Amino acid sequence: MQIIPETILKPEDTVPCFQLTLLLMIFLLLSGGCSNGKQEPAAKKEPPPLSVETITVHKEPVPIQLEYTGKTEAVKRVEVRARVAGTLEKILFTEGDHVEQGQRLFTIEQTAYQAALDQALAKRELDNASLRLAKADVARYRPLVAEDLAPRVTLEQYQAKEAELRAKIKADEAAVREARLNLSYTEITAPIAGAVSRSYVDVGNIVGYGDKTLLTTIVADDPMYAYFNPTEEQFQIMRRYKSKNVLDARVRVPATGSIIKRGPHRGHVDFVDNRIDRMTGTISMRAVVENPKHDLLEGTFVYVDVFVTDKIPFIMVPPRAILEDQQGSFVYTVDANNTAARKNVKRGFEGRLYVQIKDGLADGDRLIISALARVKPGIKVTPQDVSKEKGVKAALNKELPAPGE
Repeated sequence: MQIIPETILKPEDTVPCFQLTLLLMIFLLLSGGCSNGKQEPAAKKEPPPLSVETITVHKEPVPIQLEYTGKTEAVKRVEVRARVAGTLEKILFTEGDHVEQGQRLFTIEQTAYQAALDQALAKRELDNASLRLAKADVARYRPLVAEDLAPRVTLEQYQAKEAELRAKIKADEAAVREARLNLSYTEITAPIAGAVSRSYVDVGNIVGYGDKTLLTTIVADDPMYAYFNPTEEQFQIMRRYKSKNVLDARVRVPATGSIIKRGPHRGHVDFVDNRIDRMTGTISMRAVVENPKHDLLEGTFVYVDVFVTDKIPFIMVPPRAILEDQQGSFVYTVDANNTAARKNVKRGFEGRLYVQIKDGLADGDRLIISALARVKPGIKVTPQDVSKEKGVKAALNKELPAPGE
């Protein structure tokens, strides 16, 4: 059998294979780069619609209450002063407490005033005794003079004496009244019911000299006044749209996180000034409200809600839905294709929970109230109607119920 010897490859015989492989790779690269066809760009994916909350606006009656800041003031403020001089003997009230009209507050030393009253009473009694004698003399001499048994001059002297004593007794009566009045002033009582301040004078001090010493003050705090200052335009709105001649009002103490809740205190507007303040362009108004628990103190910073009307239809929107730029006020609405659209609006009167739109919105428009920083005209949105929960009417009914309710 013939044996075929094994073929032995030399290194120089492998070079053509390597070169062939390299040429093939270059060809493929060049053929790809010289292709006349253009690669189609990848299609851009549209972002998903933006989820937003909307409310449907309607021209309808809503409870309109204008809110102002104000301060409380007592209906009456009385300074209790010593009307007679003497040593202060007693303080008969608890400082800061509520006192009733006629309640005893202080006692001044009475000894000198009791003595003066006793002296006046004694003098009146003495003059009354003299008057009785003079009247008896007149009665005795009158028939004697009539029968010419006594001189007329004597009768006339007795009659003059009687008249003089009558005048003295009138003076005595006045002196008794004055002495009794001064004695009563030593018992100092509350002229009105209200909250009493601290005692400004300690027991043992001399009071009542000079400008009549101030002892304490009393403020009548039920009812309580609350003064506030609307602008002239807001005042004209009240006059034009009010449903009642006397505007209902409510006073609220700002929430400060305290566990103590006060109010609201209900009442009405009882005073409007007759001029506009030139410096501020505002007018002074006053509400008088009930304060039966005496928890509304004088000088408290408060909010005053003035109820204007719930009869006249307006288009109202939440303040947060209105944006501002160089062109003015505008809002975003949603059209029938769920596309966001910008609408320029004209504001009317405003409150904490609403803004009247005088122009720019129509009845039935869907107003965007959330995600406003990401809303742009023309973008697609997914609206969620929250009118029942977050609409103006719902907010007013929840946070600002009418004062009569």
